[in-house]
Amino acid sequence: MKITIYGGSFNPPHCGHIEAAHAVQERLEPDKMLIIPASIPPHKDLADGSPDAAERLELTRLAFADIPNAEVSDIEINREGKSYSADTLEQLMKLYPDAEFTFAMGSDMLLSFEQWYRFRFLLENMTLGVFCRNEGEDARVMQQAEYLKKTYGARCVFINHEPKPMSSSDIRSMLPERRGASYLPEEVYARIIKNGDYGARPELYWLREKAYAMLSPKRVAHVVGCEAEAVNLAMRWGEDPENAAEAGILHDITKKLVLSDQLILCRKYGIINDTAEEENVKLLHAKTGAAIAKDLFNISDEIYDAIRWHTTGKPDMTLLEKIIYMADYIEPNRDFEGVEKLRKLAYEDLDKAMALGLEMSLEDIRSYGQEPYYATAEAYEWYAKYTNTQ
Repeated sequence: MKITIYGGSFNPPHCGHIEAAHAVQERLEPDKMLIIPASIPPHKDLADGSPDAAERLELTRLAFADIPNAEVSDIEINREGKSYSADTLEQLMKLYPDAEFTFAMGSDMLLSFEQWYRFRFLLENMTLGVFCRNEGEDARVMQQAEYLKKTYGARCVFINHEPKPMSSSDIRSMLPERRGASYLPEEVYARIIKNGDYGARPELYWLREKAYAMLSPKRVAHVVGCEAEAVNLAMRWGEDPENAAEAGILHDITKKLVLSDQLILCRKYGIINDTAEEENVKLLHAKTGAAIAKDLFNISDEIYDAIRWHTTGKPDMTLLEKIIYMADYIEPNRDFEGVEKLRKLAYEDLDKAMALGLEMSLEDIRSYGQEPYYATAEAYEWYAKYTNTQ
C-alpha cells in the first residue's frame, strides 16, 4: 500500500492546501492520503487566537472531504507534546506495517530538513514528496535533494505545483476585516463564521447570498432596500455602516416561516413568548430571526438586539436598533400615505421619526380592529414623551 502523509497546522485549511492535495494525488497516485493536522507544531507557535486542536481538526475534515482516497487523521491531535513527524511516522508504521510512505512537503522544508527531529529516521523510512514552485527556487531544491541523497540515502520525488499567493497567516488577518472568504472552501468558511473562529466577521456579499436563500423571492427586494437604507441612516447618524448592513441583511431571515415553524424554532432556542406572540407570526419572526442569525452567523449582541426589536420597537432603543426599525419602515420599496414625510424626518431627527413611525404603526394596527402589541404602545409613549411630540 502506498500512503502519502500530508501534514500541517491547517490554521485554517485553505484552497491552496486543497490544490496541493490534488497535485499530490495526480503525481503520486497513493492508495491512501493521510491528512494530519498538528496539535502543537514543532517548528512554529500557533498564532494567538487560533482555534483549539479539535476545532482545527474539524475544519480540516470539512476542507478535504472531497479529495479521493483522503482521510483526515487525529493521530497528532490525540498525542501529547509537540507533533514531531518522526513520532507520527513511527506510529503509522505500526498501523500499516507493509506500507510505503511518502511525506508531502514544501520546498522550504526540504532546505531545512537536517534540522528536523530524528531526520535520519525519517529519511530511512519514507520518501520525500517535494512541491516545486519556480525555476529559480528549483535549482536550490534539486541541489539539496541531491545532497540528501548522497549524504543520507534520501529518496525524493518532485510534485509540480505552483501555489496560489495565499497563506494561513494572511487569511487569519483578513477574517476579522470581513475578507478572505474566496480563499477558503465554502464549508470551512461557514463553520468559521458560525463559531467566530479567528475573530471572523462575515463578508457581506456572502451573507447576502445566505440570507436571500432563506427568503421568499418577493421579499428579497425589501431586504435589499432595507440594507441600503440602514447604511445611509448609519452614515447620517454616526453608526457603523457595516453593522447596519449586517442587521439589514438578516432582519427578515425567518419571515417566510408559518406560525407552527416559528414556534418550533422558539422551542429550539429557548425563546419564551407571551400569549399574543404565540398567536402572531409577525411578532415571532423578529425573535426567531435574531436567534437563527446568532446561531448561523455569530452576530454581535448589538446586531441581535437590532433584529429582535425591528418589528415592535421598545422604549429607549440603541442607535442601531432605531436605524434598523426605521430602515425597515421607510426603505425605497415602501409606499404608503405619509412615508415621504417619515423619510425626510428620519434624516433630520431620528427620535422624532421614531415617535411618528410608532404612532403611524399603532394607527394602522387599530384600523384593522386589532389591539396593538404592548411593546409598540410603550415605545410610542416613551418617544412621544422624549421628543415632546405627544
